[in-house]
Amino acid sequence: MKAATEEVLVRLDGHDPDYHAVVDFLVREAELLDERRWRDWLGMLADDLSYEMPVRVTRAHSLEGSTLPDMDHFREDRFTLQKRVERLETEYAWTEDPPSRTRHFVTNVRVYRAESGELVARSYLLLFRSRGDVREPEWVCAERTDRLRRTEAGLRLVRRVVVVDESVLRTQNLAIFL
Repeated sequence: MKAATEEVLVRLDGHDPDYHAVVDFLVREAELLDERRWRDWLGMLADDLSYEMPVRVTRAHSLEGSTLPDMDHFREDRFTLQKRVERLETEYAWTEDPPSRTRHFVTNVRVYRAESGELVARSYLLLFRSRGDVREPEWVCAERTDRLRRTEAGLRLVRRVVVVDESVLRTQNLAIFL
């Protein structure tokens, strides 16, 4: 697989310990997010993190070029994510009152080793979200491309790009983490 920068990525198979380390990382992350353990989740992020979700558009006859390079639903770093977590821990997080009940289903994980030694994971995400007693549940389906770096404390997420399958999001807000 070649990334946009033409970096050579070598696909890892299920026998490689790094493959299993990445899958464990993604499953643990999903668990922390579903349990609303955001401080622990922040601990999984690198200081130089880039976390983004470009806007998707519908193009005739092709999915190529279906994201806008200069428009995002969000483009964040570790500092802004930490501020979001701090707000969620207060009584002023109105977009999460009542709080969302979520399930992050992470599937179709493919893991690659980059020339730099970092690991790149492509996975599919299906997010179920329920709020309150009378609202219809929401679903978000996406592909994520993650870059992970080994540290003394374990793997850390360096970059995440979330590409949703919908051009028009049907979720009321994006106060949750993907």
